Amino acid sequence: MKKEQTYVMVKPDGVQRGLIGEIIKRIERTGLKLVALKMVVPTEDQCWQHYNKDENWFLEKGTKVANSKKEAGDVVDREPVEYGKDIVRALVKFMTSGPVIAMVWQGNQAVGIVKKLVGGTEPLTSDVGTIRGDFTLDSYALSTADGRAVRNLIHCSDKPEEAVREMNIWFNENEIVKYRLIAEQVLYDVNLDGILE
Repeated sequence: MKKEQTYVMVKPDGVQRGLIGEIIKRIERTGLKLVALKMVVPTEDQCWQHYNKDENWFLEKGTKVANSKKEAGDVVDREPVEYGKDIVRALVKFMTSGPVIAMVWQGNQAVGIVKKLVGGTEPLTSDVGTIRGDFTLDSYALSTADGRAVRNLIHCSDKPEEAVREMNIWFNENEIVKYRLIAEQVLYDVNLDGILE
């Protein structure tokens, strides 16, 4: 548990708004250790791998979109699966629009800790005190009306196994640094017997 790793990405809107330092500061204050960091401009291929959706997901989400269009009196002119793919197409367009900050954080239950700090996917409904709740005001309704992805500043892994899969897309193994952080002794030393001389 002490060495659990999670993948975190400051998205293009977070970079453009100058929130990189604030986001890193919030995560670092928990005691998690930053073990990898780089600025990259994502490729379309990396984004499709990252979002990793299958035909069933496209069909399920696309069916909801098609049904919403019907209820609103709009024309449904494509198969539902294509509407589902539009969701990821919008994400890919957004993610490839500029640089992102890719990071790996390590520590006890890193995935859960970061998810708690980041907040819910939709900024409008994210709790106050979370990164999304405090620093952005986008909503699903506005992003849908604009025909774009929701701008929610940051991505974090949902589960440890997802973190491993995502880290492998964005980092080579040799880019993740193994090192000792002095603060880990305070966080993880059972007896704290190494403090006094």
